[in-house]
Amino acid sequence: MVRVIEDVFGIAVNPLTQKTEHVRRFTLSTEKDMSVAILTLGAIIQSVKVPDFNGKLADVCLGYDDVAGYYRNQQSYFGATLGRVANRVAHGHFKLCGKDVSITRNLKDRHHLHGGYVGFDSVIWDVVGIHKDGITLQHVSPDGHEGYPGEVTVNINFSLNEAGCFGMRIEARAKATTCINISNHVYFNLAGHDTGRETLFQHMAMIKANTIVDTDQEQLPTGKLMPVRNTPYDFSTLTNLGKRLNQVYRCPICGFDNNYCVNVDPNQVKLVARAVHPCTGRFMEVHTNQPGLQFYTANSLPDEERGDIPNIGKDGAHYVKHGAFSMQTQKYPDSMNNASFPTVIINPGQLYDHQVVFRFGACPKRI
Repeated sequence: MVRVIEDVFGIAVNPLTQKTEHVRRFTLSTEKDMSVAILTLGAIIQSVKVPDFNGKLADVCLGYDDVAGYYRNQQSYFGATLGRVANRVAHGHFKLCGKDVSITRNLKDRHHLHGGYVGFDSVIWDVVGIHKDGITLQHVSPDGHEGYPGEVTVNINFSLNEAGCFGMRIEARAKATTCINISNHVYFNLAGHDTGRETLFQHMAMIKANTIVDTDQEQLPTGKLMPVRNTPYDFSTLTNLGKRLNQVYRCPICGFDNNYCVNVDPNQVKLVARAVHPCTGRFMEVHTNQPGLQFYTANSLPDEERGDIPNIGKDGAHYVKHGAFSMQTQKYPDSMNNASFPTVIINPGQLYDHQVVFRFGACPKRI
């Protein structure tokens, strides 16, 4: 039986209302000791605790112990829900229904990233449902916010079950034609959130994709898809992540930050990726109905070996470059400026339906 426990995580100013509100935390836990904690601030996934093959529990999700930690490190988007449109929008501009739309340029004053200056990660979400296996959070994004047309109402149902499946169902409706591409930027290290680069290099990863979105030096899509076969980007079979990271270390982004085209049926939730930490036996599967998966290896976190200022997380942990990974289900980046990509346009009366399930478990050391 899943338990849902609520406590107060802290207080914060809601940027939309300018009112001080409590940030509530909801912890979902199973009889097998797995638990997931979600905050109303940014609909953030604050912790994910999973036992290894010996039953030893570890928090495998990067995050902070207080609200101040999330504000100090907002640019890292740890565990945060991203929207209205996750990822990059080139030059903060696109055409919609034949009209030019300009949205905020919060990335180097040139491009739009993860919803803008006050995206879904920054607001305090309303609790509209507490269920036997989880909660539902809601946010109403005003017409014109960050430049996006149309009021949008978003509901996220977070759930957990005894089989180790942590699910998110993201639904949204708009009052006017607009663009929606919501994701979540949860960072994982299956050895434990505090174990760093060495253990990340031990991970094995698999992504069921034959192509990635090709990007330029600014990580903006060129409109082309790049085959991954016989390249370091090929994770079509379970592959050592450390080996692959060493192969791409000298590329411009010094790691992976790529949208994999998993091409699933939007009406079905299918397995698209898997990660395994052989030393603990912990594994994670990603099941979704979305056509893209952004695979990111924490390239922008501090490199302490080069003297960068540490990013201090939960329990004083040092979060470092290549110390975690993220598998963000989504549609392709900058889709509104690339007609061949899956559309992110939503019309009034149309339902945006994004489903993702992270299934956790543990198996013997030998994979």
